Amino acid sequence: MNKELRIVISGGGTGGHIFPAVSIANAIKELQPEAKILFVGAEGRMEMQRVPQAGYEIKGLPICGFNRSNLLKNITLPYKMWKSDRMVKRILKDFRPMAAVGVGGYASFPTLKAAASKGIPCLIQEQNSFAGKANKILGKKARKICVAYEGMERFFPKDKIIMTGNPVRQALLNVTVSREDAIRTLGLDPGKKTILFVGGSLGARTINESILQHLDLLRQHEEVQVMWQTGKYYHASIMQAVEGKTPENLKITDFISDMGVAYRAADLVVSRSGASSISEFCLIGKPVILVPSPNVAEDHQTMNTLALSTKDAAIYVKDSEAPGTLLQMAIDTVNDEDKLASLSRNILKLALPDSATIIAKEVIKLAENEH
Repeated sequence: MNKELRIVISGGGTGGHIFPAVSIANAIKELQPEAKILFVGAEGRMEMQRVPQAGYEIKGLPICGFNRSNLLKNITLPYKMWKSDRMVKRILKDFRPMAAVGVGGYASFPTLKAAASKGIPCLIQEQNSFAGKANKILGKKARKICVAYEGMERFFPKDKIIMTGNPVRQALLNVTVSREDAIRTLGLDPGKKTILFVGGSLGARTINESILQHLDLLRQHEEVQVMWQTGKYYHASIMQAVEGKTPENLKITDFISDMGVAYRAADLVVSRSGASSISEFCLIGKPVILVPSPNVAEDHQTMNTLALSTKDAAIYVKDSEAPGTLLQMAIDTVNDEDKLASLSRNILKLALPDSATIIAKEVIKLAENEH
């Protein structure tokens, strides 16, 4: 392939979309260092910062989602969709991509729709076990659909599906520190069982309440220690609520910059069920309790969770039941060596390594076959 390989990658909105997108871009550049890659995202969303930080150019569209909590805010939605359609057609005309990749998120739909209409071969990377409406529509026009779960022919033409897994942050797989050193780095005790509670960069209210309501339970279990990532949104109110009564075996932080070290330190992780997080747990073989968020499209986090829990590769706790049961379950699980070993063994079986490289090769193949 000569040096004019040009690929457009679109999507974002959350880290769960952005991390795979950047991983795919990096893998394309490893295979074809002269490749030109352009991202298309949504104005005001996190990809507009994260993608340039990763070293790639990005164009922003005014596209946004339907606001169910404030219907008045949807008045401008048709105009934003119309304007995004016009802008993306101009972007594609100027950049002249040879293939287009969609990873999900608001910008992905108008970009791939416009690309397909121009005859540009499209590839979708569907991260979840339950495909969203936009990807189901795009799947009819896409040439290839890369998935991470079995049974996706429910949503897409079977002959287009490739089981690749989800690309993850490479830094998480390259951690070389020992568990003991990782624990000391975080200011914890290497002699104690460690549970990491994490709710994403903004935090998860239910997971936070599960600890906040049961601080006495932690005091009763001094053999266990908890690393609690509250998320930036909830941190100030939680620190105010626990002032003067924080158990010694509880460490609270708003954000963890090095998740690789945090995962290495943890004997057990408690997390939401985003597709990227689950792929990370599979690849590192981490025992995990999953609390799927009920506030996501088509309840896809529950579907992601069931794909693991039905294979005894994770423990499933419903969001509505978590405040009353989650902390006790986490303590019981981390003290059960056989259960930890079984969870680790079973989740490792579901790992799909080298996802980004496999997807990148498919993208390059699409571009080569078309030109």
